[in-house]
Amino acid sequence: MISNDTALMAHLLRRAGFGASRDELEGYLAMGYKGAVDALLNPTDPGNMPDDLIRRYHVEQSELRDLPGSAAYWMYRMISTACPMEEKIALFWHGLFATGYTKLNQARTQLNQVDMFRRSGLGSFEDLLLELSRDPAMIIWLDNNENHGDSINENYGRELLELFSMGIGNYSEDDIKECARAFTGWTLGNAEYMAIRAAKDSIWPYGRIAWHFDYREDDHDDGEKTFLGETGNFNGEDIIAIIVKQESTARFLATRLFQFFAADEVSKAGENAVEAMVATYFSSGYKISDMLQTLFLSDYFKSDEARFARVKGPVEMVVGAIRMAGNYQNPSLGIEKVSDNMFFMGQGLLRPPTVEGWHEGVEWIDSGALVERVNFVAKVLSDVKSPGVRSIIDWLEAGADDGVLNPSDLADGCLDLLGPIQVSDETRSVLVDYAARLGDLDLNGHQPGDQAEQRVGNMLRLVAATREYQLA
Repeated sequence: MISNDTALMAHLLRRAGFGASRDELEGYLAMGYKGAVDALLNPTDPGNMPDDLIRRYHVEQSELRDLPGSAAYWMYRMISTACPMEEKIALFWHGLFATGYTKLNQARTQLNQVDMFRRSGLGSFEDLLLELSRDPAMIIWLDNNENHGDSINENYGRELLELFSMGIGNYSEDDIKECARAFTGWTLGNAEYMAIRAAKDSIWPYGRIAWHFDYREDDHDDGEKTFLGETGNFNGEDIIAIIVKQESTARFLATRLFQFFAADEVSKAGENAVEAMVATYFSSGYKISDMLQTLFLSDYFKSDEARFARVKGPVEMVVGAIRMAGNYQNPSLGIEKVSDNMFFMGQGLLRPPTVEGWHEGVEWIDSGALVERVNFVAKVLSDVKSPGVRSIIDWLEAGADDGVLNPSDLADGCLDLLGPIQVSDETRSVLVDYAARLGDLDLNGHQPGDQAEQRVGNMLRLVAATREYQLA
């Protein structure tokens, strides 16, 4: 019988990470639930795969200018990190503050942005918006390098209010214009490169790879502005200070965090958690980690309603399966193709479709994407040569009476060790019936890759194809 403590911890690690093997789960259980929440929200040394080791095998990751190598680099971080929340929060902001390679044509700049999300993504929302506004990838993505004191460009000002902080209906068209005026002069150092790009597309010596923020006072409109009911000679910092004070901003952020870390839809019971997060937003000085702590410790998050209430995004799906299988713990050729698998499922790292990011939740699932999801995970989790799958076999053997599992125990054991995953009675019946075709499983004296182990791999493959495995 699976304890509620184990099921709750597994639920937390699916949301604040990418799921967990049983060995990882046992380590977090030893901390206690609140201790685990604190550890996840206060990451220390991630212990991820060293860059110099990766570059011995992937020369394209020395400069990280192209898309495949850069997406693979981030995958290595997600797969090998001991601080999964650091990568999960970066993934959240990458979806909310979406910038894409299609326009930037320079992945190193995007990875710099992702690194900023790791560094500041759990801190003050005010500080994060300031860093975002100075981020070269965002400046180019939303054309703020074309926003001048004598000729404003509204792109960044509009999306800052609509998509990044407040949401439609909480500001006027005049507010957008005043916001854009305040961000005039916020541009790129090395911007002269943009003028010669069409003639000479080179990164050397001071091309795109050297993009950095530059404030040009002589290009800034320092006139009086009226924004969200306040008047003054506002600069960008002042605009952000006004934005973060708004109730609509607190609610916007709390809702988006809830939808990514708790459930795709905010139910009536979920509204209480959102309200508590809004209160924490103000009481903590806009601190994101405190809002998430409020969520993770809430009665709603701990309830059965919150479990398996989100469709796993493709990145969560792929990274979670690889971490469970224990693969790619060393540099391996072919990881770029794994990144492509996520793209075929609908979520290409560093290439969101628009400034809106990805449409998530049930929209991750269509007939084509579902086939890709099931095929990928079934293949990964059925490979009995993978260290994580071998660990599952060892756990099953240790829990078996005299090394023998009946069909029910085999099905339940695989559901437990891949989650625990809660499935319907009908789904469980199918799994047990499948296991019963070959009778009891005798793991005594099993050898790597033999028929007994392959039966475990086949059961894991079938579990990966269930509806419930698609949910976090």
